[in-house]
Amino acid sequence: MNKEIPSYFDLVYAVVRQVPRGRVTNYGAIADFLALGASRMAGWALNNCKPGDGVPAHRVVNRKGELSGRHHFPTPTMMQELLENEGVKVENDRVVEYEKLFWSPAKELGEGWEAFD
Repeated sequence: MNKEIPSYFDLVYAVVRQVPRGRVTNYGAIADFLALGASRMAGWALNNCKPGDGVPAHRVVNRKGELSGRHHFPTPTMMQELLENEGVKVENDRVVEYEKLFWSPAKELGEGWEAFD
């Protein structure tokens, strides 16, 4: 069977779709998990998402828990609003209790994870 190789955008989106409601991850954790090389690669992929495409990009923050991608949403407050709708508290554009809410793709998905079966 001839399988099409997914793009790194597709791989990033597949990982982000696994982040549970009320949890967050960061660009670097995604990049490390997918061996993309740099967190900017994951950020670039997420900047190309569109609301309604099923990718919960609002659950991805920077390594400090800051909503660094908020300006790529239709409104500057939408990322915070989406997180707060899931019970994530945000103050001064930063996730409160970031370490507690952090979701690690490497830990949660593991080595044998296949994005597309």
